[in-house]
Amino acid sequence: MAALDDLAQRITGCHVCPRLVAWREAAARDAPKRFAGQDYWARPVPGFGDPAARIVVIGLAPAASGANRTGRVFTGDRSGDFLYASMYRNGLANQPTSTARDDGLVLHNAYVTAAVRCAPPANKPTIEERDACAPFFAEELALLAEASVFVVLGAFAFEALWRFLGGQIPLVKPRPKFQHGLEVMTERGTILGCFHPSQQNTFTGKLTEPMIDAVFARANELVG
Repeated sequence: MAALDDLAQRITGCHVCPRLVAWREAAARDAPKRFAGQDYWARPVPGFGDPAARIVVIGLAPAASGANRTGRVFTGDRSGDFLYASMYRNGLANQPTSTARDDGLVLHNAYVTAAVRCAPPANKPTIEERDACAPFFAEELALLAEASVFVVLGAFAFEALWRFLGGQIPLVKPRPKFQHGLEVMTERGTILGCFHPSQQNTFTGKLTEPMIDAVFARANELVG
């Protein structure tokens, strides 16, 4: 879709948040030994996937040596390995791995994005940085007109989506508390909650393969 391509170009050229610009570039200069010598993307990261997707997956922000290195959301780190493997098992991806922008990965009926587009220090963007990215996030979701299921990976993504939807449609009050397995129906579609596939969650067993698979199985069920 030309409009999504245009949006991606504008996202990658953004320099609005000085702290994030400095951090994403510093991460590229001071790469860990396993990535020494690699050419980092070190720019904001646009969304990726099927423009006609009915399932949209929303994360927090790029990882310093993940998407900030590869230039594709949830690509090149263990969080992405965990996520895309589940999407593959559920028929939403043509392969279980995502290692680089040219690795042949294709998503079917799914699109993956993030609330914040630059890698933040300690993986913690500020509220101001989230709000600075919000216009990109809102435009992207508006262009994904077929989307009817939104899988939010963690509380930060849930908050970003809820704020966007709140400006478009009436929402239930009080706002539900984020939890894994959360399911909220709205006029725009259904929100499904999933713990973020960070190593902190997957290595400790807080998020397991059966747990994330159940979320995507439910997403597939909802879109028929």
